[in-house]
Amino acid sequence: MLFDFAADEEKLQQARHKLEGWKQAFRLDKKLLYKMDRVEATTGDGDGSAAKPEKTARPEKHAKDKGKVKAAVAEENKAEGNGDVKLLVRLAFSGHEKLSEQRWVQRIPAEEPFQGAAPKVVKGGEEGFEEVEKKFEELD
Repeated sequence: MLFDFAADEEKLQQARHKLEGWKQAFRLDKKLLYKMDRVEATTGDGDGSAAKPEKTARPEKHAKDKGKVKAAVAEENKAEGNGDVKLLVRLAFSGHEKLSEQRWVQRIPAEEPFQGAAPKVVKGGEEGFEEVEKKFEELD
């Protein structure tokens, strides 16, 4: 499954947390795999590389300014993440678990953070499956 979140890093993180919750709750450790693909936006420098701001040291976390630290980290991520982000999800159910796989294929794109991300389901043997599989394997 492919989900294109464009530049919405927050929705991507919500989707990632939802997948992690499902993996733990339903014991899908090896059956539900996902990877994130970040495509950096290019700047007008002419060399085609995106300019990244230097990371500054994070202030120590205190109880009263925890919200400020989280807001600063979110702003830093927004500044860095100006490119498109995609989420690739692979379901690796065995042959006798076809019903479970079918239910997850229907459930995941219907959930909230995934709905607005232009969900695309590519099954084994369909056109374009090899390209998606290769892309998934290349990501770390």
